[in-house]
Amino acid sequence: MNSKKMRRELEERLKSPERTFLYDREKDQLRIEDKQTGRGITVALPGIIAKWQEQKEKAIEETVYYVAEGLSAMTGDVQLSGKEKNIFPVIRSTSFPEEAEEGVPFFFDSHTAETRIYYALDMGKTYRLIDKKLLELEGWKETQIRETALFNVRSLSANFKEDQVAGNIFYFLNSNDGYDASRILNERLLGEMKSKVEGTMAIAVPHQDVLIIADIRNHTGYDILAQMTMSFFASGRVPITALSFLYEDNELEPIFILGKNKTK
Repeated sequence: MNSKKMRRELEERLKSPERTFLYDREKDQLRIEDKQTGRGITVALPGIIAKWQEQKEKAIEETVYYVAEGLSAMTGDVQLSGKEKNIFPVIRSTSFPEEAEEGVPFFFDSHTAETRIYYALDMGKTYRLIDKKLLELEGWKETQIRETALFNVRSLSANFKEDQVAGNIFYFLNSNDGYDASRILNERLLGEMKSKVEGTMAIAVPHQDVLIIADIRNHTGYDILAQMTMSFFASGRVPITALSFLYEDNELEPIFILGKNKTK
């Protein structure tokens, strides 16, 4: 599978009289736009091809599904009032765009040196990031969005799977509800996990659909966590960061793995 074949595959499955396709050869990206609104979604072909190498048909089906649902969400009217239970925080990389394609700034907060907190309105099969124009139209204050989103994320379940590797314990949360990484904002959950940890507690959010909490009990654990995080980061639909974080005194501090069991 190469970019030309992947591009043709996606165009064939997403073709519609209401859509147009734009290919950026330099960036190797395909943009799918709604003709009426001019709004669209851009996908990076290399990332999809990398997933296809492992998942084959599933990688393409997943991409088509999320593009179609995303375009559908863009064309509908959005209201916050009456949908308070559907407002959630989402974690994104600091390289994520600060504004929508129309130049409207997204509403977001700083989180760590590697991550930001954006806010989204869940629309069932997809969600829409909340921008400042929507806040103005709805008459919502920024504090309302923050408080509502953080309250809602605390209500999400947290069923971890446990794995022991080389004397270290790793807990994985992968519910695929779109907000696995967002649970890093649930301080009560982190406190509960901290009480279970016997070694050093580390956390990773390599992409939006996974949260990793590690009980690091020896130096090898750092290398294992780094390898896990990089693997998840490379395969994620919405990558966040390949770095992990130490969790101490309710604060997150990035860990830089230097190799040979050294950390910084």
